[in-house]
Amino acid sequence: MKVLPAVLDDPAWLHGASAFSTVRTRQGTALNWPAHWARLAGTCVVLGLPAPETELPALEAFAWGLLRVTVTAGGTFALHRPLTPGPRPTAGVRVVLTDIQPHPQLAAHKTGNYFPYRLAAQQATAAGAFEGWLMDTAGHVVDGSRTSPVLEIAGRLVLPLGGLPGLTRAAFLDGQKYETGLVSAAELTEVTRAWICGAGVGIVPVQEISGPGLRLGLPVQWPETEDWGLVWPG
Repeated sequence: MKVLPAVLDDPAWLHGASAFSTVRTRQGTALNWPAHWARLAGTCVVLGLPAPETELPALEAFAWGLLRVTVTAGGTFALHRPLTPGPRPTAGVRVVLTDIQPHPQLAAHKTGNYFPYRLAAQQATAAGAFEGWLMDTAGHVVDGSRTSPVLEIAGRLVLPLGGLPGLTRAAFLDGQKYETGLVSAAELTEVTRAWICGAGVGIVPVQEISGPGLRLGLPVQWPETEDWGLVWPG
């Protein structure tokens, strides 16, 4: 048995007492940082953490990067890595429904209490899918393990209620009409198109949603955009 390093004897590591946001970067520039800062600051208020610092450090000029900004009681910390997700999935991606629920008080926040999303991602990987959607205890779609869903139902764009207010999704929907509401697993048969949205992937169309008693094929439509925050990085 190893002795726990003193640096890890801290609520941020022992109890997940931290908040974070993941920001896409392009050639060393953080994209949409003011919106990320504002959401992160709101989470810090909820968790009783200090406000995040506003000024970012100098960033490596990666062609595409992911900057994780984490806030703990000890301050604000930045970790910048290259973003290399691989070839663009031209045919769209598969999504599976998982049996994992997010924390009911923390689902609207990115915190160190992140294990439900890791479990959902593990289920997606085991099913050979790109993404796994978390459900609430009543069987409604809530969120993705690493992305935010957008559903088209009867010609309306619908955001499932109860998950993280995704910033990449918000940028995608800017200027478009949409609504937020409960979407049960049974109602997914009415979906005509779907997308997943996240800093690491941009906006990606879903070609199939599967789950218990469900296997729904969907037409694939990539958004027509050159916005660096919305395209597939690569």
